[in-house]
Amino acid sequence: MTKEYDLVIIGAGTGGYVAAIRASQLGMKVAVVEKEKLGGTCLHKGCIPSKALLRSAEVFQTVKKSDDFGIETEKPTLNFIKVQERKQGIVDQLYKGVQHLMKIGKIDIYEGHGRILGPSIFSPSPGTISIENNDGSENNMIVPKYVLIATGSSPKLLPGIESDGEHILTSDDALELTKLPKTITIIGGGVIGIEWASMLADFGVQVTVLEYLPRILPLEDEAVSKEMQRAMKKKGVKIVTGAKVIPEKLKVQGEAVSISYEHKDKLVDTESEKVLISIGRKASISDIGLQNTDIKIEDGYIVTNKYYQTKESHIYAIGDCIGGLQLAHVASHEGIAAVEHMAGGNPHPVNPELVAKCTYSSPEVASVGLTEVEAKEKGFEVKTGTFSFKAIGKALVYGDTTGFVKFISDAKTDDLLGVHMIGPHVTDMISEAALAKVLDAAHWEVGETIHPHPSLSEAIGEAALAVDGKAIHGG
Repeated sequence: MTKEYDLVIIGAGTGGYVAAIRASQLGMKVAVVEKEKLGGTCLHKGCIPSKALLRSAEVFQTVKKSDDFGIETEKPTLNFIKVQERKQGIVDQLYKGVQHLMKIGKIDIYEGHGRILGPSIFSPSPGTISIENNDGSENNMIVPKYVLIATGSSPKLLPGIESDGEHILTSDDALELTKLPKTITIIGGGVIGIEWASMLADFGVQVTVLEYLPRILPLEDEAVSKEMQRAMKKKGVKIVTGAKVIPEKLKVQGEAVSISYEHKDKLVDTESEKVLISIGRKASISDIGLQNTDIKIEDGYIVTNKYYQTKESHIYAIGDCIGGLQLAHVASHEGIAAVEHMAGGNPHPVNPELVAKCTYSSPEVASVGLTEVEAKEKGFEVKTGTFSFKAIGKALVYGDTTGFVKFISDAKTDDLLGVHMIGPHVTDMISEAALAKVLDAAHWEVGETIHPHPSLSEAIGEAALAVDGKAIHGG
């Protein structure tokens, strides 16, 4: 007998399972279809495992510098197997938590590959889901009132290059390393590439980053990119910007990989034990039955309206598969908004200018709103204030004074346009700036907020005051 649901979600990553929980709270009968594990990329192949490795790298560096804090230790030794075991333990614990949430919400879970069928005896419109079960049993057929596509993304590869999981890696492959290489070349200096460069350098790997664009972290404010390049250079990371890798010249030769790239009209050859390709992610939307629908695809992503409806009004899509900001917290909020719209509500769609973005390297990067260049391109007359962590007592106590906080405001209205941070624990501090953006605050209102002393967050208050030249402790 075919089971009927109010909502079937294809993909149980962060966006999918959060949407399922919210739909359950709203009284819907919900099922999720997941071909791998609940939690998706973020929990198993992205956010959580990579941050666990980054934390181990940070601790390793702290112990190596413990003499600076008056703590004398013998030479610390890195046990990468234990690092990986700790990472997996964290993932497993969170995985159990997601499973428990599904049980509390009475959400049915189908383990298999879901495909959308066209009109049939089950439904006059596309939307019936056929599930190819992982256990090889006969396909399930489930009929929903609504469908939510939350199939996420996978790592992009350069045309003509295939990852082999041993010498040529994606970020998925790199998370499964059991032994660190001595040398690695990272193709791509965006968020993922810089996080891996930072982590591996802190673990003692010799790292080279090849970035096609003129600067690393190209979506961040230019001042942040420059500061990060300085910080990476201090770690010993070699960064080459304006580097055009030639895919057909990338070859595995014994235990090494050779790469050729064009830089300043010259052909440069380099070699390393491994190559990590981190040039972005592509939507995972093949073989899910979209050809049986009128759903529109542009540039490889599903097209939706502001409430995440596709051209088929009963089929919604969220997260990485619709493009935009490919962030777990964005997918979660998109999922909640989509479900609330299905339920007849009038949710607030995600506004990209109100979304905090983070890079969990060392130093960390966090931002919300417009960069200085973006603000000027939009026609704003801007004024800025920057405050260095070097003048913050808590940063000195913590032992890391790298970086700064930068505020960008509208010179005519004082409206806050953007906040950009690089330095210690800024990914934990950016929410204050994001809230200020949501509340449409002026920079001086943030400056008037009394920040505790000593705290790293004092840099936020001082940077806000610096916009009008009122920073108390200089900058």
